[in-house]
Amino acid sequence: MKIRHAASAAALAVALVFGGPTLASPGSDLLDRIAVDFVRMTLEAGEREPGYVDAYYGPREWQDSAKLAPRPVSVLRKEADRLQMLLAKVPDKDLTADQRRRKLFMRGQLKAAQTRLAMIAGDKFSFEDEAEGLFGVRPVLKPLKRYDPILARLDKIVPGKGDLAARVDAFQNRYVIPTDKVDAVMKAGIAACKAKTEEHLKLPTGERFDLEFVTKKPWSGYNWYKGDAKSLIQINTDLPIYISRALDLGCHEGYPGHHVLNALLEQKLTKEKGWVEFSVYPLYSPQSFIAEGSANFGIELAFPGKSKTAFEQERLYPLAGLDPKTAQAFDALQQAKAALSSSGNTVAALYLSGRMTKEQAVQALMKYSLYSRGGAEKRVSFIETYRSYVINYNIGQDMVRAHVLRAGKTDDARWKAMERLLSEPTTPADLAR
Repeated sequence: MKIRHAASAAALAVALVFGGPTLASPGSDLLDRIAVDFVRMTLEAGEREPGYVDAYYGPREWQDSAKLAPRPVSVLRKEADRLQMLLAKVPDKDLTADQRRRKLFMRGQLKAAQTRLAMIAGDKFSFEDEAEGLFGVRPVLKPLKRYDPILARLDKIVPGKGDLAARVDAFQNRYVIPTDKVDAVMKAGIAACKAKTEEHLKLPTGERFDLEFVTKKPWSGYNWYKGDAKSLIQINTDLPIYISRALDLGCHEGYPGHHVLNALLEQKLTKEKGWVEFSVYPLYSPQSFIAEGSANFGIELAFPGKSKTAFEQERLYPLAGLDPKTAQAFDALQQAKAALSSSGNTVAALYLSGRMTKEQAVQALMKYSLYSRGGAEKRVSFIETYRSYVINYNIGQDMVRAHVLRAGKTDDARWKAMERLLSEPTTPADLAR
């Protein structure tokens, strides 16, 4: 590879801001220029659609410029097309293997931008086309009747008679964390997730998070990454919080989930390599498929087998004032319900296409996902807000799990695979290889 001794203006600007290298090949130099324009375009799109940008920790002046004069959506669509065509012209022969992965990652991010900007402009997509355009994976939707055998098995293990969803709701209500215990239980859960993660991963120096309880949100938990390895983790208390959610949310939003992923990407790619495109996180992109899938699988990786229930039984049940002797029964129900997780994709597709009314969607989620009515209504609100994003949780988890387990049978091999996934420009296609 021919290395030029003078960096371009784009490469130099990136290096000055993020501390990355200044020497570049023609191909990597072009990637740098595309990356800068991608970040600017994404920030402006975020001014056109609230929630489009999930996190940003790049130059303040770029954000100020986007707020001051965001281009119209029609112009941003042309910009996304231009950048995609320019990216296609970057010769692979001028790139290292690492840089080729960077190029593939950017191609997926730009495809997502093209899709989302088209949606903002009013274009309509099928559920499958939308999901593939935004997240890089085409979901296979199962007819709801395919879940009936799972419900039949659950019907036999849930105590009581009558409607299954009502019985499940009544059973789960025994495991709600009392309001005055939620803070202590959640903090203990997050601390345990962090300790498990630190046994295998070296976290950036000074990383930390703040915990906040909120209401009136369509989600149960959210990580707002602030940059410099710091996050705000919010927990929604609109609905009862079950004891199982302490470790679920602690791992998913924190360790080794969203907080760790963002902190490692910032350290390894933005700061060390100067890859500026990782300073912005567009929510509707393949990056979310990796983020949600790894965050969900991170629970299982940190607490494999029966270790999750054992920790809850020993540490969290007493903190919450719940009977530890019943922990195994609650875990058995949660494990059985997991087989229903993808039913929500089908319900979302039917509802968003107009083939289900809102009430029918609520009823379907109560039947096939075994939500309480309040939980089903909250889930419909999530679907209305985030649409095909729902595939990232279950399909993403399945693909991340398969990818990590292929790395080997030992904890060390699996955590190393997870670390690479979290700190490299990983795409959904990488998970399938």
